[in-house]
Amino acid sequence: MNLRAGEADRGKRLDLFLHEKLTEFSRARIQEWIKGARVHVDGAARKSSYELRGGESIEVEPAAQAALNATPEDLPIDILYEDQDVIAVNKPAGIVVHAGAGIHAGTLVNRLVHHFAKLSTVGGELRPGIVHRLDKDTSGVILVARTDSAHRALAEQFSGRTVEKIYLALVHGTMRQERGNITAKIARDPVRRTRMTARLGEGRTAITDWEVLERWPAFTLLRVRIGTGRTHQIRVHLASIGHPVAGDKLYGAPGIARDRFFLHAHRISFTSPSTGARITVESPLPAELSDWMQGL
Repeated sequence: MNLRAGEADRGKRLDLFLHEKLTEFSRARIQEWIKGARVHVDGAARKSSYELRGGESIEVEPAAQAALNATPEDLPIDILYEDQDVIAVNKPAGIVVHAGAGIHAGTLVNRLVHHFAKLSTVGGELRPGIVHRLDKDTSGVILVARTDSAHRALAEQFSGRTVEKIYLALVHGTMRQERGNITAKIARDPVRRTRMTARLGEGRTAITDWEVLERWPAFTLLRVRIGTGRTHQIRVHLASIGHPVAGDKLYGAPGIARDRFFLHAHRISFTSPSTGARITVESPLPAELSDWMQGL
């Protein structure tokens, strides 16, 4: 790939410039290419931190991405519910659901393939059983499909918005009303690609309903129901109305010395693919979040 830096790019880091131009690749992957001398600026290899002057010719030789595998790992897993179709797992904060760029081990999938002999294959080799996801630092209940037919049935329920997903979120500030609804569309932030945004007026439809459970002078505890499952949806929507999730620095929360933000997938209700019965599974609030509230 051959690129040229313009006057407007003067002062930009090399890795940031490439990430802006090559949006289909992660910044971590681009940095790997730079470290491997696969990026040359005017014929010379440079570091990620190299500042462009404007006018340089930049040559990029992409490397094939290393293959990722859902390797079984004997790590603890908390099962909240299971039957012949579905497993409901209590995911701790800090655990990634499946392998991705730069993450090859310690995921929820690594744990699942160790503990269960068979999971659905609809999601591909890297995501056996995975029907939906939770952010790394969001804890709570997540559904896993044991068979392909169960996977398709659950996926249809998610797309048809018949799965009820309830979260608990502590947000900064005092909500003026007792309940509300947010329907702003969500899109990738064009400047900070690790973020999503609801400020562009374009993107994917997103529906978030909230109601107040408890109030403190500087915080409000909410019960949140989402009708759609967009990336970072609750975090983006609450930040867009001036009430970011506590501890969520990515979306503007004031600095708090915590290892995670306060968002927990508390309850999920779905229809059994086999019996048609309505099933509800709840995940208790983790101790670190209960302690956080006690400290208020």
